[in-house]
Amino acid sequence: MSTVTINTKINNRKYSLAVAPNTTLLHFLREELGLTGTKCGCEIGECGACTVLLNGEAVNSCLVLVPQIDGKEILTVEGLAKDGKLHPLQESFMDHDAVHCGFCTPGMLMSAKALLDKNPDPDEKEIRTAISGNLCRCTGYVQIVDAIKEVVK
Repeated sequence: MSTVTINTKINNRKYSLAVAPNTTLLHFLREELGLTGTKCGCEIGECGACTVLLNGEAVNSCLVLVPQIDGKEILTVEGLAKDGKLHPLQESFMDHDAVHCGFCTPGMLMSAKALLDKNPDPDEKEIRTAISGNLCRCTGYVQIVDAIKEVVK
């Protein structure tokens, strides 16, 4: 199979790589770069476990082919912490017991970050809308919403 060369920035690190054109961003992140915080759930864009930020927009990485990220910037959950300090959303999720089994947590965090980057003062309806594409198998939505609301304060 042929490859395409892409230039991208992932978690503030520049990459120039040859990749198969049919590789999804999800599998590229997990299998090629070892960024396993992005979870593989449904692989059809329904669960949100694989949510990452693509140029600041929350996307399901299972629906993005790697050539589509050429010249763009990706942020994964591994890129949230800075200098060994957790992002305020990560801290708040822990403080509000919003991490149950943890499978949905990376996607929830990334959807919440995309929302707060665009709207630093969302109301509860806007928060719920922003995470509506992220499914929690443990039904921890109340704690998740509370954790996001706490960061807004």
